[in-house]
Amino acid sequence: MSQFVKKMLPWKTAVLGLGLMACSAAYAQQSSRTPDVIYVPTPQPVVDAMLKVAKVGPNDVLYDLGSGDGRIPVTAAQRFGIRAVGIDIDPKRIEEANANAQQAGVTDKVKFIQGDLFQQDLSEATVVSLYLLSTLNMKLRPTLLNLKPGTRIVSHAFAMGDWVPDQTLDVGGRMVYFWTVPEKKPGS
Repeated sequence: MSQFVKKMLPWKTAVLGLGLMACSAAYAQQSSRTPDVIYVPTPQPVVDAMLKVAKVGPNDVLYDLGSGDGRIPVTAAQRFGIRAVGIDIDPKRIEEANANAQQAGVTDKVKFIQGDLFQQDLSEATVVSLYLLSTLNMKLRPTLLNLKPGTRIVSHAFAMGDWVPDQTLDVGGRMVYFWTVPEKKPGS
């Protein structure tokens, strides 16, 4: 091997390493999704109405999809002593939600997961709360309809197409929609 090649070898290795790091960083940015909606907190009177219409009780497990600052799971744990899981894709919201759970003294009952709500296992849920968009609710609808019959679904502001809600509330000009997952029809 010539002296020139020996001198250039460390440079080539360094350049190759930097190139691989840049490719890895670019791939990581592409593979992590950005939030589907901007964060807008649900007003506390709406949170209270959502939990009331869903008839949340001490044996429930609530999953809040797009949990933001965690106010729905935290309120449910504080007032009803239930276990609750919040899922949000934004690490800032998860950090804020954990701080709110800590401040409320419910970290033993509430867990927050940073992740894509479309890829989470919701099978443990007896209540699911949403404040997304109608298009996202519709995308979630098949998953929600596959939950255990009797699971309660409550949404702030956005319906789910032709799935007629069991109840609709107007809370100071803000709509709350409530559904119950029906029994599976034979053959479906």
